[in-house]
Amino acid sequence: MPIVHSASSIPRPAAIALFAVLASGCASTPPTLPAGCEDLPYTVSDPAEPVNRGIFAFNRTLDDYVLSPVARGYRHLPQFVQSGVHNFVANFGEPKVFINDLLQGNPRRSLTTAGRFLTNTTLGVVGLIDVSGRFGMERHKADFGQTFGVWNIASGPTVELPLFGTSSLRDATGRVLGFAVDPFGGNSDTLDTLGTVNTVCGVVDGRAETLPMTDTLRQEPDYYAALRDTVAERRAQFVVEGKMGKALDCEYGGDDANR
Repeated sequence: MPIVHSASSIPRPAAIALFAVLASGCASTPPTLPAGCEDLPYTVSDPAEPVNRGIFAFNRTLDDYVLSPVARGYRHLPQFVQSGVHNFVANFGEPKVFINDLLQGNPRRSLTTAGRFLTNTTLGVVGLIDVSGRFGMERHKADFGQTFGVWNIASGPTVELPLFGTSSLRDATGRVLGFAVDPFGGNSDTLDTLGTVNTVCGVVDGRAETLPMTDTLRQEPDYYAALRDTVAERRAQFVVEGKMGKALDCEYGGDDANR
Protein backbone atom coordinates (compact mmCIF):
# COMPACT_ATOMS: atom_id res chain seq x y z
CA MET A 1 0.00 0.00 0.00
CA PRO A 2 1.59 3.31 -1.06
CA ILE A 3 2.15 5.93 1.57
CA VAL A 4 2.21 9.69 0.96
CA HIS A 5 4.84 11.61 2.87
CA SER A 6 4.36 15.35 3.32
CA ALA A 7 7.08 17.64 2.11
CA SER A 8 6.04 20.25 4.62
CA SER A 9 7.69 20.75 7.96
CA ILE A 10 4.27 20.26 9.57
CA PRO A 11 3.80 16.65 10.71
CA ARG A 12 1.55 14.79 8.32
CA PRO A 13 -1.24 13.89 10.81
CA ALA A 14 -1.40 17.53 11.89
CA ALA A 15 -1.46 18.71 8.28
CA ILE A 16 -4.30 16.33 7.44
CA ALA A 17 -6.30 17.44 10.46
CA LEU A 18 -5.70 21.12 9.64
CA PHE A 19 -6.78 20.63 6.04
CA ALA A 20 -9.85 18.72 7.18
CA VAL A 21 -10.92 21.48 9.57
CA LEU A 22 -10.42 24.20 6.94
CA ALA A 23 -12.24 22.25 4.25
CA SER A 24 -15.15 21.36 6.52
CA GLY A 25 -16.32 24.95 6.32
CA CYS A 26 -16.62 24.67 2.55
CA ALA A 27 -18.96 21.69 2.51
CA SER A 28 -22.25 22.18 0.70
CA THR A 29 -25.57 22.77 2.46
CA PRO A 30 -27.46 19.54 3.27
CA PRO A 31 -30.14 18.86 0.64
CA THR A 32 -33.84 18.34 1.19
CA LEU A 33 -34.56 14.61 1.32
CA PRO A 34 -36.58 13.44 -1.71
CA ALA A 35 -40.03 11.95 -1.11
CA GLY A 36 -38.63 8.42 -1.40
CA CYS A 37 -35.27 6.79 -1.86
CA GLU A 38 -36.44 5.43 -5.19
CA ASP A 39 -36.56 9.06 -6.38
CA LEU A 40 -32.90 9.78 -5.64
CA PRO A 41 -31.41 10.96 -8.94
CA TYR A 42 -28.37 9.26 -10.38
CA THR A 43 -26.71 9.20 -13.77
CA VAL A 44 -24.75 6.56 -15.64
CA SER A 45 -22.26 7.53 -18.32
CA ASP A 46 -20.31 4.69 -19.91
CA PRO A 47 -18.49 5.94 -23.02
CA ALA A 48 -15.77 3.28 -22.65
CA GLU A 49 -18.27 0.43 -22.27
CA PRO A 50 -16.49 -2.03 -24.64
CA VAL A 51 -13.23 -1.65 -22.71
CA ASN A 52 -15.03 -1.77 -19.38
CA ARG A 53 -16.84 -4.95 -20.36
CA GLY A 54 -13.52 -6.58 -21.28
CA ILE A 55 -12.06 -5.74 -17.87
CA PHE A 56 -15.32 -6.83 -16.26
CA ALA A 57 -14.96 -10.26 -17.89
CA PHE A 58 -11.49 -10.59 -16.33
CA ASN A 59 -12.76 -9.45 -12.94
CA ARG A 60 -15.71 -11.84 -13.11
CA THR A 61 -13.44 -14.79 -13.87
CA LEU A 62 -11.26 -13.92 -10.90
CA ASP A 63 -14.35 -13.50 -8.75
CA ASP A 64 -15.98 -16.76 -9.89
CA TYR A 65 -12.90 -18.89 -9.22
CA VAL A 66 -11.22 -17.14 -6.29
CA LEU A 67 -13.03 -14.37 -4.41
CA SER A 68 -16.59 -15.71 -4.34
CA PRO A 69 -15.62 -19.25 -3.24
CA VAL A 70 -13.44 -17.85 -0.46
CA ALA A 71 -16.20 -15.43 0.60
CA ARG A 72 -18.81 -18.22 0.65
CA GLY A 73 -16.53 -20.33 2.81
CA TYR A 74 -15.99 -17.36 5.10
CA ARG A 75 -19.76 -17.00 5.55
CA HIS A 76 -19.84 -20.55 6.97
CA LEU A 77 -17.48 -19.62 9.80
CA PRO A 78 -19.00 -19.10 13.26
CA GLN A 79 -20.83 -15.80 13.53
CA PHE A 80 -18.55 -14.51 16.27
CA VAL A 81 -15.55 -14.99 13.96
CA GLN A 82 -17.23 -13.09 11.13
CA SER A 83 -18.30 -10.33 13.51
CA GLY A 84 -14.79 -10.03 14.91
CA VAL A 85 -13.23 -9.74 11.45
CA HIS A 86 -15.85 -7.23 10.30
CA ASN A 87 -15.42 -5.14 13.44
CA PHE A 88 -11.62 -5.16 13.11
CA VAL A 89 -11.74 -4.04 9.46
CA ALA A 90 -14.28 -1.31 10.22
CA ASN A 91 -12.30 -0.05 13.21
CA PHE A 92 -9.06 0.09 11.23
CA GLY A 93 -10.82 2.35 8.71
CA GLU A 94 -12.31 4.74 11.28
CA PRO A 95 -9.45 7.31 11.05
CA LYS A 96 -10.19 7.79 7.33
CA VAL A 97 -13.90 8.00 8.10
CA PHE A 98 -13.05 10.70 10.66
CA ILE A 99 -11.06 12.70 8.08
CA ASN A 100 -13.91 12.52 5.58
CA ASP A 101 -16.50 13.45 8.21
CA LEU A 102 -14.57 16.66 8.78
CA LEU A 103 -14.05 17.32 5.08
CA GLN A 104 -17.81 16.95 4.57
CA GLY A 105 -18.62 19.42 7.34
CA ASN A 106 -20.12 16.82 9.68
CA PRO A 107 -18.56 17.62 13.09
CA ARG A 108 -21.07 15.51 15.04
CA ARG A 109 -20.35 12.49 12.91
CA SER A 110 -16.61 13.07 13.30
CA LEU A 111 -16.94 13.10 17.10
CA THR A 112 -18.89 9.85 16.97
CA THR A 113 -16.24 8.31 14.75
CA ALA A 114 -13.40 9.44 17.03
CA GLY A 115 -15.25 8.12 20.06
CA ARG A 116 -15.88 4.80 18.37
CA PHE A 117 -12.25 4.40 17.38
CA LEU A 118 -10.86 5.20 20.82
CA THR A 119 -13.40 3.00 22.60
CA ASN A 120 -13.16 -0.01 20.31
CA THR A 121 -9.37 0.13 19.98
CA THR A 122 -8.96 0.01 23.77
CA LEU A 123 -11.96 -1.68 25.35
CA GLY A 124 -12.79 -3.58 22.18
CA VAL A 125 -9.36 -5.25 21.80
CA VAL A 126 -8.08 -3.42 18.66
CA GLY A 127 -11.63 -3.29 17.35
CA LEU A 128 -12.55 -6.98 17.45
CA ILE A 129 -15.54 -6.12 19.67
CA ASP A 130 -17.88 -3.26 18.82
CA VAL A 131 -18.13 -1.92 22.36
CA SER A 132 -19.12 1.56 21.19
CA GLY A 133 -22.11 0.15 19.33
CA ARG A 134 -23.44 -1.11 22.63
CA PHE A 135 -23.14 2.44 23.94
CA GLY A 136 -25.36 3.75 21.16
CA MET A 137 -22.57 5.12 18.93
CA GLU A 138 -23.63 3.76 15.57
CA ARG A 139 -21.08 2.99 12.87
CA HIS A 140 -21.26 4.78 9.56
CA LYS A 141 -19.14 4.83 6.43
CA ALA A 142 -17.45 7.74 4.68
CA ASP A 143 -14.81 7.83 1.97
CA PHE A 144 -13.13 10.31 -0.36
CA GLY A 145 -15.45 9.47 -3.25
CA GLN A 146 -18.39 10.42 -1.07
CA THR A 147 -16.59 13.59 0.00
CA PHE A 148 -16.05 14.61 -3.62
CA GLY A 149 -19.78 14.09 -4.18
CA VAL A 150 -20.63 16.22 -1.15
CA TRP A 151 -18.46 18.90 -2.74
CA ASN A 152 -20.70 18.58 -5.83
CA ILE A 153 -17.99 17.10 -8.04
CA ALA A 154 -19.67 15.17 -10.84
CA SER A 155 -19.42 11.38 -10.75
CA GLY A 156 -17.99 11.23 -14.26
CA PRO A 157 -17.90 8.19 -16.56
CA THR A 158 -18.01 4.57 -15.45
CA VAL A 159 -14.60 3.02 -14.84
CA GLU A 160 -14.08 -0.73 -14.53
CA LEU A 161 -10.84 -1.24 -12.61
CA PRO A 162 -8.89 -4.52 -12.72
CA LEU A 163 -9.31 -6.29 -9.36
CA PHE A 164 -11.32 -3.40 -7.88
CA GLY A 165 -14.45 -3.63 -10.02
CA THR A 166 -17.10 -1.17 -11.14
CA SER A 167 -16.84 2.47 -10.13
CA SER A 168 -17.17 6.01 -11.41
CA LEU A 169 -14.18 8.21 -12.20
CA ARG A 170 -14.92 10.27 -9.09
CA ASP A 171 -15.08 7.24 -6.81
CA ALA A 172 -12.06 5.61 -8.42
CA THR A 173 -10.05 8.77 -7.76
CA GLY A 174 -11.31 8.79 -4.20
CA ARG A 175 -10.25 5.17 -3.78
CA VAL A 176 -6.72 5.93 -4.99
CA LEU A 177 -6.54 8.85 -2.56
CA GLY A 178 -7.78 6.57 0.19
CA PHE A 179 -4.90 4.19 -0.48
CA ALA A 180 -2.40 7.05 -0.44
CA VAL A 181 -3.55 8.65 2.81
CA ASP A 182 -2.26 6.71 5.80
CA PRO A 183 -3.30 8.33 9.09
CA PHE A 184 -1.16 5.86 11.05
CA GLY A 185 2.08 6.92 9.38
CA GLY A 186 3.24 3.41 8.49
CA ASN A 187 6.51 3.75 10.39
CA SER A 188 5.99 0.72 12.60
CA ASP A 189 6.35 -2.99 11.85
CA THR A 190 3.30 -3.62 14.00
CA LEU A 191 1.21 -1.14 12.01
CA ASP A 192 2.48 -2.61 8.75
CA THR A 193 1.43 -6.07 9.89
CA LEU A 194 -1.96 -4.84 11.04
CA GLY A 195 -2.35 -3.06 7.72
CA THR A 196 -1.66 -6.26 5.78
CA VAL A 197 -4.09 -8.24 7.92
CA ASN A 198 -6.70 -5.51 7.49
CA THR A 199 -6.31 -5.55 3.69
CA VAL A 200 -6.73 -9.32 3.39
CA CYS A 201 -9.61 -9.45 5.85
CA GLY A 202 -11.24 -6.43 4.24
CA VAL A 203 -11.28 -8.04 0.80
CA VAL A 204 -12.82 -11.28 2.07
CA ASP A 205 -15.29 -9.65 4.46
CA GLY A 206 -16.30 -7.04 1.89
CA ARG A 207 -16.92 -9.65 -0.80
CA ALA A 208 -18.93 -11.77 1.62
CA GLU A 209 -21.09 -8.76 2.46
CA THR A 210 -21.97 -8.11 -1.17
CA LEU A 211 -22.71 -11.75 -2.10
CA PRO A 212 -26.52 -11.44 -1.67
CA MET A 213 -26.60 -8.42 -3.95
CA THR A 214 -24.41 -9.88 -6.69
CA ASP A 215 -26.20 -13.25 -6.55
CA THR A 216 -29.43 -11.37 -7.29
CA LEU A 217 -27.92 -9.25 -10.07
CA ARG A 218 -26.41 -12.31 -11.75
CA GLN A 219 -29.96 -13.37 -12.60
CA GLU A 220 -30.41 -10.29 -14.77
CA PRO A 221 -30.01 -10.65 -18.56
CA ASP A 222 -27.03 -8.24 -18.51
CA TYR A 223 -25.06 -8.68 -15.28
CA TYR A 224 -22.55 -5.96 -16.20
CA ALA A 225 -25.22 -3.29 -16.79
CA ALA A 226 -27.23 -4.36 -13.74
CA LEU A 227 -24.21 -4.12 -11.45
CA ARG A 228 -23.04 -0.84 -12.99
CA ASP A 229 -26.44 0.81 -12.52
CA THR A 230 -26.91 -0.54 -8.99
CA VAL A 231 -23.51 0.74 -7.89
CA ALA A 232 -24.28 4.17 -9.40
CA GLU A 233 -27.64 4.28 -7.60
CA ARG A 234 -26.20 3.32 -4.23
CA ARG A 235 -23.30 5.71 -4.51
CA ALA A 236 -25.78 8.52 -5.27
CA GLN A 237 -27.60 7.60 -2.06
CA PHE A 238 -24.26 7.52 -0.21
CA VAL A 239 -23.49 11.09 -1.32
CA VAL A 240 -26.87 12.33 -0.10
CA GLU A 241 -26.18 10.65 3.25
CA GLY A 242 -22.93 12.61 3.47
CA LYS A 243 -24.68 15.88 2.66
CA MET A 244 -27.37 15.22 5.27
CA GLY A 245 -24.98 13.86 7.86
CA LYS A 246 -27.11 10.80 8.53
CA ALA A 247 -27.99 7.46 7.00
CA LEU A 248 -31.07 7.09 4.80
CA ASP A 249 -33.58 4.32 5.40
CA CYS A 250 -33.67 2.93 1.87
CA GLU A 251 -34.68 -0.55 0.81
CA TYR A 252 -32.66 -1.90 -2.10
CA GLY A 253 -32.36 -5.56 -1.15
CA GLY A 254 -29.10 -7.35 -0.52
CA ASP A 255 -26.19 -5.87 1.36
CA ASP A 256 -24.18 -2.74 1.03
CA ALA A 257 -22.57 -2.15 -2.36
CA ASN A 258 -20.06 0.38 -1.18
CA ARG A 259 -17.02 -1.85 -1.26
